[in-house]
Amino acid sequence: MQNKTALITGGAKRIGAEIARMLHAEGMNIAIHYRSSKDEALQLCNQLNKLRLNSAIILQANLLHIADLPALVNQAAKHWGGLDVLINNASTFYPTPVGEITEAQWDDLMGSNLKAPLFLSQAAAPHLKLSHGNIINIVDVHGFRPMKNHTVYCLAKAGLAM
Repeated sequence: MQNKTALITGGAKRIGAEIARMLHAEGMNIAIHYRSSKDEALQLCNQLNKLRLNSAIILQANLLHIADLPALVNQAAKHWGGLDVLINNASTFYPTPVGEITEAQWDDLMGSNLKAPLFLSQAAAPHLKLSHGNIINIVDVHGFRPMKNHTVYCLAKAGLAM
């Protein structure tokens, strides 16, 4: 994995940050995407760059702004001259009980958990084709076994798993 590049959405915290650390330890360059977790993204980026100079960058984007996604992918690819892995990790999670679901909740949860990964994958496909790269979609058990009161989240994760 030496000198390969990974773009990790939601890479500043929790699972995304652990994925970033693991891939970085294997020699990959890491583009850490964040929406609002700038402090955490900078802290992780600095940690990785102390271990290996110029091996990590941060990229801010709201993944619900679909028109901005090609630029996000292109920034990651341009920095190191290509893109080898896209990890669709970013996720929004909160309850949406049946009978109380709003259109705004639907748009938010489907957008971050299903729509954005699709359009990011589409934007990354030309780069990944050149590098014979991969797309990894992070899902959880609730895409297969629904969680009570999390209807829209479960639907979106089931879609992403497919």
